[in-house]
Amino acid sequence: MGQLPRIGPGGKKAMDLYARTTPRGLLDSERPKIAILLGGMGLNPKLTKQAIADLPGDITFAFAPYGTDLQTQVDKARKDGHEVMLQLPMEPVGYPATNPGPRTLLSDAEAPANLEALLWHMSRFTGYTGVTNYMGGKFLAEAQSLRPVATELKSRGLIFLEDSTVPLTVTAETAKSTGLPLRKSQIVIDADPNPASIRAALDLLEGEARSNGFAIGTGSGLSVTIETVAEWSKQLQERGILLVPVSAAYKARRT
Repeated sequence: MGQLPRIGPGGKKAMDLYARTTPRGLLDSERPKIAILLGGMGLNPKLTKQAIADLPGDITFAFAPYGTDLQTQVDKARKDGHEVMLQLPMEPVGYPATNPGPRTLLSDAEAPANLEALLWHMSRFTGYTGVTNYMGGKFLAEAQSLRPVATELKSRGLIFLEDSTVPLTVTAETAKSTGLPLRKSQIVIDADPNPASIRAALDLLEGEARSNGFAIGTGSGLSVTIETVAEWSKQLQERGILLVPVSAAYKARRT
């Protein structure tokens, strides 16, 4: 194991230290807000470098635990203003034919085994505000398996973002019972990875933000996603929408 997150002196938590700063005035404003998380970072250094260079700092990155030289890439992303999360592999429906990777959290594993795997993933790099699921269609539907993991994340001062790839989960109930800060994304922006489809998904995300005040979209660090989001973000403020990091969803008055 490497270094692990913990709650520091005075109750300081990961989001207190590692979140991108968003002015209180923006958080409390009535303007619609959008947060976007792009995952799979660190697996392809070239694409990760492209994302860091081309995307505005308010885009949040989720780094997978399996890349090489992860800390260097994470440090570069944070230096350029990007907030970082850990992408946590969880058992999908159809496992092991569909396999997120080594040390996947499993719905039928004993709690100590899943917690040991969790600690391994959390020790791959430092500087993240919280975690997000990678797959998890099976694991996130099993309260008995999820609860010890949620309790551990809460005890270490982390937040949890559930992406919208899993239709039926027990995360809301589990987060409420354990006190784990939870938000859910509304749209996977590159489920169909071509520019027109991504742009259409971003339009839907804008509509969600206008209707409800805040919307979260997730995607992957594909070149087409990076390029489309970079171009889309240039006119976002002109359309009256604020682009904010994922952590803002846990702080904003309207969520």
